Amino acid sequence: MRIIADFHIHSKYSRAVSPKMNLEEIGKFGVIKGIDVIGTGDFTHPLWFSELKSKLILDKSNFYSLKGIDNSSKFVFTGEVSLIYKKFNKTRKIHLILISPNLETTEKINKKLSEKYNLSSDGRPILKLDAKEFLKIILNISKEVLVIPAHIMTPFFGLYGSKSGFDSIKDCFEELEEYIYAYETGLSANPEMLLKMEECRKRALISNSDAHSLDKLGREANVFETNFNYESIIKKIKEKDFETIEFFPEEGKYFNDGHRNCEISLSPEETYTYGGLCPVCGKPLTIGVSSRIKKLSDLKEPEGYSFKNLVPLKEIIGEVLKVGILSKKVEEEYQKLIQEFKSEFNILLYEDISKIKKVNQSVALAIEKVRLGDLLIIPGYDGEFGKVKIYGEKVKKIIPQKTLL
Repeated sequence: MRIIADFHIHSKYSRAVSPKMNLEEIGKFGVIKGIDVIGTGDFTHPLWFSELKSKLILDKSNFYSLKGIDNSSKFVFTGEVSLIYKKFNKTRKIHLILISPNLETTEKINKKLSEKYNLSSDGRPILKLDAKEFLKIILNISKEVLVIPAHIMTPFFGLYGSKSGFDSIKDCFEELEEYIYAYETGLSANPEMLLKMEECRKRALISNSDAHSLDKLGREANVFETNFNYESIIKKIKEKDFETIEFFPEEGKYFNDGHRNCEISLSPEETYTYGGLCPVCGKPLTIGVSSRIKKLSDLKEPEGYSFKNLVPLKEIIGEVLKVGILSKKVEEEYQKLIQEFKSEFNILLYEDISKIKKVNQSVALAIEKVRLGDLLIIPGYDGEFGKVKIYGEKVKKIIPQKTLL
C-alpha cells in the first residue's frame, strides 16, 4: 500500500512555532493533507514528551495513535537537536533528526541527555556536543534509532553548510559515518541536485516539512510502497526504496547565493564572477545550496532519483482567485475540494484532472500546470524565500519526474 510520511516537524514548544501545533490539531490536519504517518517532533522537550506519553498509544502497526481519536494520522517519535561545537579550529553548527522506534527508547534518550543538558529551553535543544560524540551516545542506547543530518545543505545548520558545516561526512562523524543511513534534503535542494555528490548517493534522501505551523505540514514528504508498519518503513529507508514529494528547491531560503540586505541574488556562476563578494557592499556573500553542491559534486547528470515537486493547494487557489492564502474565499474553496477528493496530496498528485475540473476548472488547470512544471520561479537567497508563480510573463520549464507510487 502507499504510505506518505512526514517525519520532521516542530511542536508548540519550539521557538517561532504556532501554538496550534498540538497533537490533536497535527493529527487532524495530517488527515486533511493526506499524511499517513507524522513525526511527533521535539520529543526531547519534557513538557511535550509528557503529552506524548499520556496521549499516544502503541498500535499493532508499531506506530502510535491518539487515544480516543479515530480520524488522525499515526505518529512516530521524532526530534531534532542543534549541536554547536568547535572542530578543526572552526565553529560547527549541525542539526540532527532522530527517529526513535518506541516510547521506551525515547525515554532513555531523554534521560541520558538531561543528565548534562537543559532540554526545557526549546523543542529543538542546543547542545554543546560534537556530532560524533552525540551519535555515540545514541548508539549506546539503541542502534535502532535513526540519526539523520537535517537539511544538509543549509548554510548555517546543515552538515555540508557553507557557514558552519563540513566538506565531508568523514570529517563530521569520522569512523561512525557508517551509522548514518539517510540525509534530509531540506527545502532548498532535491534528490536530483544532491545525487551529484558521491556521499549523497551512498545514503537515502528523505524529505520532510520541518513545519512550524499546520498549513506547512507535508510541504515535503516521503512516499513508501510497503506494509503499514514501522519496521517496513525503516527497512525501506535503509534500502533507499521510496520516493519523495518536494518543495520547488528554488523557493527555499538558500537556493542562490546572495545578500538579503543588499537585495542581491546570484547564481554560482555570477558569484564566481564577483569573487564571492557582494557587488553592492563588498562583503562575502552567503553561499547557498546551489554553489555548495557545485563545489562538492562529482557528477553532472545523476540517475536513479524519483520525486515530484508541488505547490501547496491553498497557494494555488489563492493565485487563481487573486487573493491571499489566509482569505475566507481560499479556505472555502479548499474545504470544498478536500470534501470532494479526500486529501490535499490526492488532489495535487493523484486525482484525475478531468474530475477536478468538474468542481473548479480554473484550479484544475493551475494544478495541471504545476504537475507539468510550467511555472515562473524566482530563487530564494540568504534567508529570503523564493517565489513560485503559476502564471507569469516568463516561464521556467522543469522536466516532470515519473508519477509517484
